[in-house]
Amino acid sequence: MNMISPAEARRLYLHSQGLYGRDYGRGKAGALNVIEHIGYVQIDTIAVVERAHHHTLFTRVKDYKKSYLDELMARDKAIFEYWSHAAAYLPMRDYRYSLPRKKLFAEGKQHWFQGKKPVQFVYDRIKAEGPLQSKDFEEKRAAKGWYEWKTTKQALEQLFMSGKLMVAERKNFQKVYDLTERVLPKWVDTTLPTERETAQHLVLSAIGASGFAAAPEISYLRRTQHDPVKKAISAMLKDGELEELRVDGLKDTFYTTSDKLKELDTLRSQKKIHILSPFDNAIIQRRRLINLFDFDYTIECYVPEPKRVYGYFVLPVLYGDSFACRIDTKADAATQTFILRNLWIEDGFKVTEAFLKTFAKAIKQFAAFNRCDTIKIEKTGINRASLSLLKQLLK
Repeated sequence: MNMISPAEARRLYLHSQGLYGRDYGRGKAGALNVIEHIGYVQIDTIAVVERAHHHTLFTRVKDYKKSYLDELMARDKAIFEYWSHAAAYLPMRDYRYSLPRKKLFAEGKQHWFQGKKPVQFVYDRIKAEGPLQSKDFEEKRAAKGWYEWKTTKQALEQLFMSGKLMVAERKNFQKVYDLTERVLPKWVDTTLPTERETAQHLVLSAIGASGFAAAPEISYLRRTQHDPVKKAISAMLKDGELEELRVDGLKDTFYTTSDKLKELDTLRSQKKIHILSPFDNAIIQRRRLINLFDFDYTIECYVPEPKRVYGYFVLPVLYGDSFACRIDTKADAATQTFILRNLWIEDGFKVTEAFLKTFAKAIKQFAAFNRCDTIKIEKTGINRASLSLLKQLLK
């Protein structure tokens, strides 16, 4: 049994997540490297600041451009859209591991929507006419057999989840659907993986992206994978592919590889700041945040407004290997103004001049990424001297 300290665990986790000393390269190639390494990038529609999928990639590839995702999917066919624990961009090289879930939908064992849907009608129209968006089904006609848009949208999603349709591209963030055989590159392996192969893929992907993982983390929001993952871990331990790991002070048993443990020898302290999306891969496992970082975080856009503690879409701020604060921000496209609505310093964190300089630089970069050339501060939880310095630094 290997034992590491909480500090070592934090560094290994953040390094594996690409937030602590890992260089993915630059440009579109760097963006693809990120997606392939961390396994997925979650797609989300909220646009208080730049959407989560772009934000997550910008955090790891500083010269990232929004056009890269569109090119990687529509032109290069290096990534595809499907469901991970949520809607996500996934590496095309991992396509076959999406097939077991698609098979469940195709066989009627899972349903995206209940009730009767015009699936065949929608499929036949796309087959005949080519790629279509949901809006292409909005027109209402009196002719018998024409369906309301609501049910055709459901049919599109059912066909997408069952693997008969893929998202060929997005136009103004709206999906464009086409037949899978017309989207999927010929080089892609489409053989259905066994239950064990799928579970092993989940295990190794989780460890690759996080450095180490407990069984519940690996099968997080994948209820059909709980038992297969446990079986795969047992077999991989027996075969020497995995090693057990404990973090001092935590009760959980984690699993890792010998190569991952060796990475600890190369990690050195870094005082960089990362402003993270609430849907960032490093944030999504809330229990891990509490256990490793003593950081209790909830995204409050799903919480009724009277019950919110911080705000609708508050962003965690990572400083080195700890969370320094959380910020409520908005990118006002009309005025090209980046608004810092509020800032809350975490308990026990000491605001220093070095932190403020690094924080100001990160805010400027994030504002520019959000196409804002002016920064406005409305409220902060720091003292007057610190606030005065921050304002100077942000000019």
